[in-house]
Amino acid sequence: MQQLTSLDAMFLALETDRNYGHVGSLAILDPSTTPEGKVTLDDVKQLLDERLHLIPPFTSRLAKVPFNLDWPYWVPDDHFDLGYHVRELALPEPGSIEQLAEQTARIYSRRLDRSRPLWELYLIHGLPEGRVALVTKIHHSAVDGMSGSEILTLLYDLTPEPRAVEPPSASGPATGAPPGGTLVLQGLAALPRWPLTAATRLGRLLPHVDVVPSLLGAPGSETISRTFSRARKTLGRQADAKVITRPRNRPPVGPYGGRVSPHRIFGLGSVSLDDVKRVKNALGVKVNDVIVSVTAGAIREHLERHGELPDEPLVAQIPVSVRTEEERGTFGNQVSIMAVAIPTHLAGPVERVRFAADVLSGAKERHNALPAKALRDVSTFVPPAVHARAARVAAELTARQIARPLFNVVISNVPGPAMDIYTAGARLEALFPLSVIADGTGLNVTIMSYRDSVDIGITADREQTPDVQTIVDGMRADLDALVAATAPKAKPAPKPRTRPKRPAAKAPRGG
Repeated sequence: MQQLTSLDAMFLALETDRNYGHVGSLAILDPSTTPEGKVTLDDVKQLLDERLHLIPPFTSRLAKVPFNLDWPYWVPDDHFDLGYHVRELALPEPGSIEQLAEQTARIYSRRLDRSRPLWELYLIHGLPEGRVALVTKIHHSAVDGMSGSEILTLLYDLTPEPRAVEPPSASGPATGAPPGGTLVLQGLAALPRWPLTAATRLGRLLPHVDVVPSLLGAPGSETISRTFSRARKTLGRQADAKVITRPRNRPPVGPYGGRVSPHRIFGLGSVSLDDVKRVKNALGVKVNDVIVSVTAGAIREHLERHGELPDEPLVAQIPVSVRTEEERGTFGNQVSIMAVAIPTHLAGPVERVRFAADVLSGAKERHNALPAKALRDVSTFVPPAVHARAARVAAELTARQIARPLFNVVISNVPGPAMDIYTAGARLEALFPLSVIADGTGLNVTIMSYRDSVDIGITADREQTPDVQTIVDGMRADLDALVAATAPKAKPAPKPRTRPKRPAAKAPRGG
């Protein structure tokens, strides 16, 4: 059994019939690289069947501890049925990318069944030129961006010929969930650790409690953080006991806020990674600075078109992995969060890049000063029942617009492979990430680099942002403007040198 952390459990606690907790991707595959020139459902099932033992979340279901005495557990599903999780359908002609996005939105507008492992995979036929799509859907409580990428490496290969995979150990699968009484006893045994943990870790955690992801936005968290940070510096005399001043980012009320509907919509597209790097090199910034700036430019144009652009900059939630090398290959969520102002208030594209670079640099410096282990250890500090109820109350206050939203948008940049990869023998052509939105934060922009492109997946509320595809178009236009603005100016051709005319020779005088 593997126990969930507080952040894992938060994605479960916040899920409703409108706020879904699953993430995933939409992959476009070219089957011409397979021996038969096609990909069938049996091909996908065979691939998964050979590798399921490498992906515990795919064969594990949730086991809740009665009365919320402790965090839930992932336990092996004794009745696992691969056929339930892997499904197949086809698009009607002409099988356009717009039809594919619509079908994916319908798939994503349904909750996952919590009595089973929390994932689904859809093989979709009917795309032009024989292409097929793979839509994956897995609960955020099981993966974050980094562990989701690791699942990608397990399901894909570097050649059309699938690599050999070590079979599962001969000891056989583990048994399922222990009886409820056992979980109750484990939960009761865990109760004494809460005051002990509080005593040993409060000093390290409280100076930074305002940026702990699962406690973000809790009333009084900023005041607690500043007070204990100063006290730690004054009384503790530790080498790292410094006061970390974080800017007061106050998201403007309105943009992409309010209560989301049960219906999702996706904006999909790609831009050139070479163009992003060209701008990065010209301005001396980072790739992520350019991505955030281009996103801000497209959002600015979208809000301006609808007459909803606020004077102050929007605030974005930017997830940051705190997964260590030792934790690679594990699943669940190991992330922290940066809250940064993005340059939606600036008109010039180059000006926006410089603003984003400055803000992100400062945010990273402050983030690197945080004790990452303390942030992850919050799960041993807050009792589960209290944590779940507090998370739901905070979400409801945001939905009713009683409390100011913590963020306006989510922007996430996930690095992907720089070379061709294959699944079931088919070459991956594009991989559009799909993510979550929530009450108060109804727009999520996630990008993944793959080969020489940046694949964009924008998740939005169909009722709030039905024209979400225009934001993808705006990102392309903003990047084009940056490329033009930072292109080296051609030197004018040198003027040909003209030699001064020599005076005509005088005729010699006669004698």
